[in-house]
Amino acid sequence: MGTTVFERRRPNPTVVDHALQDTAFAVFWLDDVHRTQHPRLTAKIDADLAIVGGGYTGLWTAIRAKERDPQRRVVLLEASRVAWAATGRNGGFCEASLTHGHENGLSRWPDEIEQLERMGLENLDGIEESIRRYDIKADFERTGQLALAVEPHQVEWLRDEEGFLDREAVQAEVHSDTYLAGAWDKEGCAMVHPAKLGLELARVAADLGVEIYEQSRVSRLEGDGSGPVGLVTDGGRVSAQHVALATNVFPSLLKRNALMTVPVYDYVLMTEPLSTEQLASIGWSNRQGLADSANQFHYYRLSADNRILFGGYDAVYHFGGKVRSEYEDRMESHRKLAEHFFTTFPQLEGLRFTHRWAGAIDSCSRFCAFYGTARKGRVAYATGFTGLGVGASRFGADVMLDKLAGEQTERTELEMVRKKPIPFPPEPAASIGVNMVRAAMDRADHNEGRRGPLLKVLDAVGMGFDS
Repeated sequence: MGTTVFERRRPNPTVVDHALQDTAFAVFWLDDVHRTQHPRLTAKIDADLAIVGGGYTGLWTAIRAKERDPQRRVVLLEASRVAWAATGRNGGFCEASLTHGHENGLSRWPDEIEQLERMGLENLDGIEESIRRYDIKADFERTGQLALAVEPHQVEWLRDEEGFLDREAVQAEVHSDTYLAGAWDKEGCAMVHPAKLGLELARVAADLGVEIYEQSRVSRLEGDGSGPVGLVTDGGRVSAQHVALATNVFPSLLKRNALMTVPVYDYVLMTEPLSTEQLASIGWSNRQGLADSANQFHYYRLSADNRILFGGYDAVYHFGGKVRSEYEDRMESHRKLAEHFFTTFPQLEGLRFTHRWAGAIDSCSRFCAFYGTARKGRVAYATGFTGLGVGASRFGADVMLDKLAGEQTERTELEMVRKKPIPFPPEPAASIGVNMVRAAMDRADHNEGRRGPLLKVLDAVGMGFDS
C-alpha cells in the first residue's frame, strides 16, 4: 500500500500546535450573524400546511408554498433555533448537482442524467433569482468549484472533464505544490454564508406571512390521513391539512424512515483573515470552491473577509446513530485537518485557526436526497441529502409541494424521485458495516483509487456510505 501526499509531507507538529492554540470550539458562521427570535408554540392552531424543521429544506418549502398560494396559512415548527444545525454550520457550497455529483447520478440514473443536470442548474439559477428578488444578504458568489488532483491517478480521473486544467494552469488559479491538475466547473456551484442564508430565508418566509415557531419540537404525528394531521409539541398542537417533514439528520417522525439515513459527523476549521501578502502567496483570485478527488476528501473555500474554511476528510459514525453535541468536539479530527491544511499551504505557516466545529450529515445509501409521502398523501418528506443540501433543498421543497398537491410534474416523474435508497441495517450491523466501508475507502485512497471487493459489491447493489 502506498502513502498519500498528506502522509508524505506532514508539517512540523509545532506549526499545528501554534495554529490550534487559541481556537474557539464554536461555529464561525453562527458567531457572525444576528438573530431574530421567534416565539414558542403555546396554543392549538390550524394550518393549511405545517412544516417540521427550520433548516434550508423547511424554509424553502415555506417560501415556495407562499409563492404558489399567498393565502395559504403556513406554519413552521423548529425544535431549537432556525438554521442552528447543518444549515448554519456547513461549508457554504451551494451546488447545482441533485445527485451528489455527475458520476453518482450517471451510475444510478443513466437515462435521466442529462435531465437531472439541466434541472439542477435551473434550480441553482432559481436560488440566485430568489436572492436577487428578495435582496437576500448571504455573501452569494457564483464562483464555481475546482476539483483537484493531488495524486497522480486522480489526474486521469479529471482529464476528460470539462474545464480541465493541467498542473501549470491549476497552479495559476490556486498555488499549492500538492495540486497536479484540476477541473473547474464555472457554473455549477456558488459560495454562500450558510447561516446568513438560513436566517435570511427565515426573514423572507416571515415577510410572506409564514408563522415560525422555535423551541417547538414535534413529538409525534396524529391521525391516519383521512382528515387533518395533528402535530403535537410540548406546548401546543397544530391541526394541518398537509405536512412537510424537513427533519433531515434528526429522527424521522415516520417509522418507515428510521433506517433510511445515518448521522455522520463532519469536522471543520476556520482560519483568521489572511493578510494581503498571505493571500497573494496562494493566489485564488477567482475564489472558487475547492475539493480534492479522494474518497476521503477535503473541501475548502474563502469567506467574504478572506478566511479559509477547511473541512472534510474524517466522516465519523457513532454506534446507535445518535445525534449528540459531545460528538462534535473531536480534537483528533481537527488536528488532522490542521496538518492537512499546512501540507496544502505550507506558505501559510504561522496562520491561526479561530474556530473549530462539527456537524451531523444525514447520509443515505445512494448519497442524495429521497422523497415520499405518507398518511394518504397528506404528509410528504425529503431527506438524505448527504452533505449537498444547500442547493438541492430548494428542489426537495418543490418535490414535496408537488406531491402534497397531487400533481404529476417533471420532478415527480423522475425515477430518482420515485425510487427509494436501500436502508441501512440495524445495529450492531450498521456500525460494523459503516466502519468496514470507511476502512475500505481509506485503503482505496492508499492504492491509487482502486476499489476493493467490498466497495465493488456495494457499487453493484447501489449502496454506499459517504459524507
